Amino acid sequence: MTAAANHHGRRTTTRTRRLERAGIRDVAAAAGVSITTVSDALNGKGRLPDETRTKVREVAERLGYRPSAAARTLRTGRSGLIGLTVTTYGQEPFTFTEFAYFAEMARAATSAALNRGYALVVLPASSRHDVWSNVALDGTVVIDPSDHDPMVADLYRQGLPVVSDGKPGNCPVTAWVDNDHHAAVLGILDHLAQAGARRIGLLTGTSTDTYTRLSTEAYLGWCRSVGQEPLYEAYPAHDPCAGAVAADRLLARPDRPDAVYGLFDPNGTDLLAAARRYHLRVPDDLLLVCCSESDVYAATEPPITTLSLKPRRIGTTVVNLLIDAIEGQSSANQSSDDESPAEENVSGQLMPTELIVRRSSQRRSPRTTVSAPRPPGET
Repeated sequence: MTAAANHHGRRTTTRTRRLERAGIRDVAAAAGVSITTVSDALNGKGRLPDETRTKVREVAERLGYRPSAAARTLRTGRSGLIGLTVTTYGQEPFTFTEFAYFAEMARAATSAALNRGYALVVLPASSRHDVWSNVALDGTVVIDPSDHDPMVADLYRQGLPVVSDGKPGNCPVTAWVDNDHHAAVLGILDHLAQAGARRIGLLTGTSTDTYTRLSTEAYLGWCRSVGQEPLYEAYPAHDPCAGAVAADRLLARPDRPDAVYGLFDPNGTDLLAAARRYHLRVPDDLLLVCCSESDVYAATEPPITTLSLKPRRIGTTVVNLLIDAIEGQSSANQSSDDESPAEENVSGQLMPTELIVRRSSQRRSPRTTVSAPRPPGET
């Protein structure tokens, strides 16, 4: 290269270096330490004096140094990215973050990931989307996987750690976190029975995820134990219009229930609207409970009793379990569940639920008659 060419080309001057992003060599030179010491100080590794580690971090912050993602991947074999997806509804047009549970869980999961130095990527429900192949994931959180979920099996075959929000059934996962849905449903049914209900109905879903399956099984078992004929309607939970139709069908039955538990977030408002169409008073003619994290039910008329699954706690826990698996750490306070051979040696945690009792399910005064359902519009 000639002197003229070098003059017109890019020259490394002090001014140019200041305009460029600082590299690890710049940090090492400014701190008066080796590149290895900088790497150990910033990654929490090595046996360094606290004052050295602090000094390196202060210099890196002052220079605006940010480790290269590509370099970190080559050095550690990890990208620092973890995925979050809902696979239950497959290719259906289902925006899960519109529902309060998923939104709360995703927010908590994002915060937990950032606290551990990872970024959370929300991904579509199928690996057939190109985005999956374009994101180098260290592991994935899957919410409510279906039984024999092909997506989960595919991720696991790739060698990625997979932690499920929901007991996975026959899915191969690294760990899982869930609520005791059986106990929660039995508690709700007993609560409604103690409030005077004699024919308790259920709004449930058609999917095979653990939440829907275990909750429905708990209801059917309770009906057998008390000698009540099951009164339930099932619908595709991702379709809000189908939920409203199912609520209407349930309350239009000749043997309509005098209390209903809805498994999904919109069920409370769907049932309240259907009750008004049939001139049923809540809670006098109909007791209502639904599973929801939404604050809207504190302001309905009447306020509706809700079951909280504590999604923030679950979101934090699943991410920490996943990162522990990625980094080869063992998590504390885990309990194993040996109910089926497919789940042997898989760590699982059960989280508590909370029933928030409001007027829609509170004990009512004894009535000698119960109003029969009337068609909409009839006075």
